[in-house]
Amino acid sequence: MTTANRTRLVAQASLALLFASATAGALDRAPLPGMMPFPNPSGFAASYSTTGSIDFTNPFFRSLGANGRSCESCHQASEGWTVTPDGIRRRFVATSGLDPIFRLNDGANAPGLDVSTVEARVKAYSMLLDRGVIRVGMPIPANAEFELAAVDDPYGYASAKELSLFRRPLPATNLRFMTAIMWDGRETLLDPSSTTCIAGSTTCFGSLHVNLDHQANDATVGHAQAGVPLDDATRSAIVAFESSLFTAQVFDSEAGLLGTARTYGGPEQLARQDFWFGINDVVAGDYRTGARFDGSVFRLYGAWAARDGGRDDDTTPWFVLDARQAVARGEALFNTKPIRITGVGGLNDDLSVPVLDGTCTTCHDAPGVGNHSIPAPLDIGITDPSRRTPDMPLYTLRHKISGVLVTTTDPGRALVTGRWKDIGRFKGPALRALATRAPYFHDGSAADLPAVLDFYDKRFEIGFTEQEKRDLAAFLRTL
Repeated sequence: MTTANRTRLVAQASLALLFASATAGALDRAPLPGMMPFPNPSGFAASYSTTGSIDFTNPFFRSLGANGRSCESCHQASEGWTVTPDGIRRRFVATSGLDPIFRLNDGANAPGLDVSTVEARVKAYSMLLDRGVIRVGMPIPANAEFELAAVDDPYGYASAKELSLFRRPLPATNLRFMTAIMWDGRETLLDPSSTTCIAGSTTCFGSLHVNLDHQANDATVGHAQAGVPLDDATRSAIVAFESSLFTAQVFDSEAGLLGTARTYGGPEQLARQDFWFGINDVVAGDYRTGARFDGSVFRLYGAWAARDGGRDDDTTPWFVLDARQAVARGEALFNTKPIRITGVGGLNDDLSVPVLDGTCTTCHDAPGVGNHSIPAPLDIGITDPSRRTPDMPLYTLRHKISGVLVTTTDPGRALVTGRWKDIGRFKGPALRALATRAPYFHDGSAADLPAVLDFYDKRFEIGFTEQEKRDLAAFLRTL
C-alpha cells in the first residue's frame, strides 16, 4: 500500500469515527431530538421527524396481530425503514430463526414448510435471508384477460389460486412523495370524486392519507395476521408517524458530510423539498405550474463540480475533493446522460413512441426525490425469464382471446387490474436513502448499485464508461 493510500484510509476512518462519536447514543430506543443517524456500508444515513422527535411508543412499534409482528418487523429504523439481508440474518442468528419476521404465512418460501429445527428454518426462510424479500400471495383475478398456463415453482406451492411473488418491503419513510403505494400500486385507491387525476384522463386517486390508512390495516390483517381490522385511532397514529419521517444519507465515507452550506443532502433539506401530484411530469409537464418538464431533477451537489467548490477549508484532504467532484459528475450524468428508451411497457407503448430519447430523469422525474410524480407502473424487463434464477418461481400466462403466451417471474400490476398489458409493470421507488437498503429492484435481484447500473447499461445499450459508472454510483450513495 502506498503512503498516499495509507494516509487516505486513516483519514477516512478518522472522519467516520468522528461522525460516529458525534452521534453516539443516537440509536437508543427512546424519543430523540430531531434526527436519528445510523450506519450503512457507505457511511451514515439519518432519519428526521417533522414532529421534533422519533417516538418509539407509536403503535407502529407494537404487535397488533396474532403472530408477534409489528410494522417495525419489516421496517427497521436502522435499515432505512425497510429490511436488508444482513439485518435479517443477524436477527436469525440472535433468535435461532424465531424472530417475528420469520413466520410461515409470508416470511417462508411457501406456507406449510418444515420449520421445526434451525436447519429447517434456514431452508424455509432462504429467500428472506438471501434477498430480503417477503412472499406475497395473490390470485389471478377472476375477470383477468389472461390465465395461468404453466407454473414452475421451486417450492411446489404456487397456483392460479395463489401465485407466490417475492418482493422487497418498501421503506416506511419519505412517504410524502409517494403517488403509488406498494410495488404494484394495489393500495393506491381509485376515487372518481377526487381532483387528484392523471392529466387528460378520468383516472383519479384517493388522498395519500386514505391510501396509507388502508395499507396499514391490510398489512396488520395480512402480514401480522390480526383477526380484526385496526381501529381508526390506531390507523391514524401509524400514518401520522410514517408521514413525519424523512430519511437520507448524511455522511459519505468518501465525500464526508453531506448537506453543507453549499449542498443540499440530508433529511432536513429533503423535508423542505417541494412536491405535489404531477410535479415536473415528463409527459404533461407540471400539473400545478404548467411548466415544461425539467430534466435537472437533482440539484444537490452542483457546488462540488469545481474542485474549490468542494473545499470546506484549507485542511480539506485532496481525496475528499476528488470524491466530491465524482459525486457532482454523477449527479450531472443522472440528469443528462442520453438514453434511448425502448420496449418499456407503460411508456413506449402507452405513448406510441417506439424510441424515446431521455435520461435517468425521464422515469425519475420528482425533483430532489427521484420517483415518478404520478402513478406510472413500468415494465423495464426485471421479470423477464432471462433474469430468472433457480430460487424464483416462473409463470407462463396465456391471453384468453389471442392465446399469446408470456413468461414472467412476477405479473406485477396485472394481478391488480387483470389487464394483459400490465404484466411485469411496477412502480419506481423514491431514490433517497438508497445506500441504506440493498439489494435493489422489487425482487432484490441487484445486489448493489453497480449491479443496478450494469442492468440499465445492458438493457438500454447506454454505453457507460467505467468512470461514469463509478461517478453515478458515488452520487446515488449520497442520496
